Amino acid sequence: MSEKARKLFDALDLDHNGTLTREEVITALRTKGPSLAASGDLPFWAVGDAEASSALFDAADQNGDAVLTLEEFSAVVDRRFGWS
Repeated sequence: MSEKARKLFDALDLDHNGTLTREEVITALRTKGPSLAASGDLPFWAVGDAEASSALFDAADQNGDAVLTLEEFSAVVDRRFGWS
């Protein structure tokens, strides 16, 4: 798990409960995505619309429980964003 994935997860965890919901991912990427990209914490091409954010969530939700753990999230973003 990369430090970048951990930092991004923390930025997207709006309620700070240690998991991500689909709504959190969509909302956080919409509101924080541009500034995260500008600071280098997210690739610019990863800042997308709600559909793209939802697709990222679906790809990461390996067990289908509708919440993402740090481990699920980092496994996908590290691979997709070339961080591992």
